[in-house]
Amino acid sequence: MTTPASASDRIVVLGKIAGTFGVKGWIKIKSYTDPVENILGYGIWQMGRPGHWAPVKIEEGRVTDKGVLAKLEGLESPEEARLKVGLELGVWRSELPPLAPGEYYLSDLEGIEAMSFSGERLGLVDNFQSTPGGTVMVIRGEQEHWVPFVKERILKVDLDARSIVIDWAADW
Repeated sequence: MTTPASASDRIVVLGKIAGTFGVKGWIKIKSYTDPVENILGYGIWQMGRPGHWAPVKIEEGRVTDKGVLAKLEGLESPEEARLKVGLELGVWRSELPPLAPGEYYLSDLEGIEAMSFSGERLGLVDNFQSTPGGTVMVIRGEQEHWVPFVKERILKVDLDARSIVIDWAADW
């Protein structure tokens, strides 16, 4: 278990271990960053699952036609690496690059209040799902809403007020 830089800091998941590669303990990574190689820009990842994170040092990393590959300190064989498949990889929110005014990371929207264009409370933004049609924002309230996360649907984001207004109705 690791300690955040501040009490409000949290782990932002950047990818997950999707498989093993080779005979020296390398792992294949499903990167959620854009571009995918940005996940390799950190010297240390937090590896695990929500509530159970441990730091892991990246010895080496590269992007090949097989995808994003990394060699982690302490993983020396495919058997050791195989035990890590499925674990998430993240960094502390404070380690992410600063954004321009009006920009935000998707993880900053999780847990905020979602409102319709007419002021109806839809619920809280729970998570984001990647689908073949694009990214979807999952809102949980009296009912669950799967809202396409496209600029036409996002009317206003107020991180200070912890709210987002979207072009969506409660009965959709």
